[in-house]
Amino acid sequence: MEIKENCGITGVYGHSSPAEIIYLSLFSLQHRGQESCGIVVYDGKKAHIKKGMGTVPDVFRTAELPLLKGFCGVGHVRYSTTGGSFAKNIQPFFAEYRGMPYAVAHNGNIVNSKVLREKLERKGSIFQTTLDTEVLMHLITMSKKNTFKEKLTDALSELKGAFAFLILTPDGIIAVKDPWDFRPLCLGRLGEGYIVASESCAFDLAGAEYLREILPGEILVINSQGIKSTYLPKKKISRCIFEFIYFARPDSRIFGASVYSARKRIGEKLAEEFPYKGDIVIPIPDSGSISALGFSQKRGVPFELGIVRNHYIGRTFIQPFQVSREISVKVKLNPIKDLIKGRDIIVVEDSIVRGTTSRLRIKNLREAGAKKIFMAVSCPPIRYPCFYGIDFPSRKELIAGSYSVDEIAGKIGVDGLHYLSLDGMLSSVGLPEKEFCTACFTGRYNVRNNGFEGKEQFESCV
Repeated sequence: MEIKENCGITGVYGHSSPAEIIYLSLFSLQHRGQESCGIVVYDGKKAHIKKGMGTVPDVFRTAELPLLKGFCGVGHVRYSTTGGSFAKNIQPFFAEYRGMPYAVAHNGNIVNSKVLREKLERKGSIFQTTLDTEVLMHLITMSKKNTFKEKLTDALSELKGAFAFLILTPDGIIAVKDPWDFRPLCLGRLGEGYIVASESCAFDLAGAEYLREILPGEILVINSQGIKSTYLPKKKISRCIFEFIYFARPDSRIFGASVYSARKRIGEKLAEEFPYKGDIVIPIPDSGSISALGFSQKRGVPFELGIVRNHYIGRTFIQPFQVSREISVKVKLNPIKDLIKGRDIIVVEDSIVRGTTSRLRIKNLREAGAKKIFMAVSCPPIRYPCFYGIDFPSRKELIAGSYSVDEIAGKIGVDGLHYLSLDGMLSSVGLPEKEFCTACFTGRYNVRNNGFEGKEQFESCV
């Protein structure tokens, strides 16, 4: 798998140690971004901020957390989609407005951010970062409305694309979901207070109770008055199917549905469609494991953990060496030769993007002695780029954007290759099929580009 993760956000209101809860939540969301992270909390007088490049344990020391005092806060783990990988772009984005602190944590991509940024700069706005997130704060300050809530709603009405926001205000936190429902965001109960996070797995470690998914277009205000929702105008629901295929943790609920159950049903459907036979089923760890289990049980072929993943690999291992991509792949995933030698194996993979990593993995399995290798992929071919927060490159870099399935099989070195059908994938998730974004498979985009920098123009399906 060659996809970079999304971002993860979390926010807490009404807890005596919000920084500690946010730390635990961010740790649970670490799979969504390992590039940088940050926490901003507010104690009623002062905002306390801690941000840095690296993973949650790298940036935060547990002894520091009690010093971040407050009654509410927001946190973020990041992988950059818009804006480069620089310290100035670490979220949450913090600003003071009329002498009061505000912070914004964002998951997604605002596809018209370039157009909005240029318009704001012509009006005199000066930007501190290259984040599309910062556009929101400038739109708020430019709004002619009266209250912050009215200014926020006014600003949100100008945004297009994927945005799940958590906003720290002097009164509490505000959770926002775009009306297309691209990215997940859920609400939980934390004692007498509340917690919001990208995935429900963040609630488990924090000891919170899952309540519900934030609804499409919902603006949920959480403060001393309780919780109150208003809504942006309705749009065509376009939930990201890749949250179920790859991004979300299997122990999470997103969009109100179980990730584990969805992945297992995907594997079962893949088994029904798969035209090849093998002796054992082997997953590519970790996102392919549950689909492989469903495949194995449906097909009646033994499930084996034939590839071992090294969970301790990170930038610190790679930095001292000029290693090739092939060595990097071997370091992360290592085949068990005694299990693979002389057998026909079915490898279950979540997706193929550029094909380079898949080719190297298949080469390693050949070297381990596999007799024949067949690959089952848990989604259709990815032929088009994503503009909503996933690192799918331009179409010319996508292997399925230029080659047929048979040609891809030859290039990555498998004896047979089968992608799950679009209908098979959509019918497996457990939510209405028409409410998913399939742009990366079909090229049909539900939101216009509107000048998104460096990307192809969108086909409008609005």
